[in-house]
Amino acid sequence: MRWIVGLGNPGKEYETTRHNAGFFVVDELARRWGAGPYQNKCKALAAEARVGGEKVALLKPMTYMNLSGESVRAFMDYYKASLEDAIIVYDDLDTEVGRIRLRYQGSAGGHNGIKSIIQHTGTQTFNRVRMGISRPKPGAAVVDYVLAPFAKAEWPEVKRMVDEAADAIEFALSHTFEQTMAKFNGRSGESGSHGT
Repeated sequence: MRWIVGLGNPGKEYETTRHNAGFFVVDELARRWGAGPYQNKCKALAAEARVGGEKVALLKPMTYMNLSGESVRAFMDYYKASLEDAIIVYDDLDTEVGRIRLRYQGSAGGHNGIKSIIQHTGTQTFNRVRMGISRPKPGAAVVDYVLAPFAKAEWPEVKRMVDEAADAIEFALSHTFEQTMAKFNGRSGESGSHGT
């Protein structure tokens, strides 16, 4: 079974924050695929859809960001799911708003959700879609920045980025992640080339 995990924080107050970019993508995929209603499972809100005849699970951990690995581990143990079949979607300070970056291994890069997943799975090798949120201005506290909503002017870029991340994940279901990286890395943010 393929499974998509979007990282974020539960609760109304976090809904539109930068840290919840992963949730945005999972919700967009649920909309596109007509996924069944979310249910509480494996310390997450989980839904299932059939995509091209294959069952795909959508997961939004409800553990708060820094414990995301608990939910991922619980899902793996309960469903005997392989991390190789997962795609983790999360916000990335080192990528500008509106751009996505795909990779399949590497350190947490200071991201507490990824740090927790590495800790609970014992590996740094898993497919990732990083959603650009840019860095705060010098002197601003990172924690306040990631837990603040996107600025109104950023939303058109955010919407486009979410659509592109969802496109990349749909492509990845029928192609290798290497092919997906080749197609989508570096493509976003190029004026006029979106959707080609």
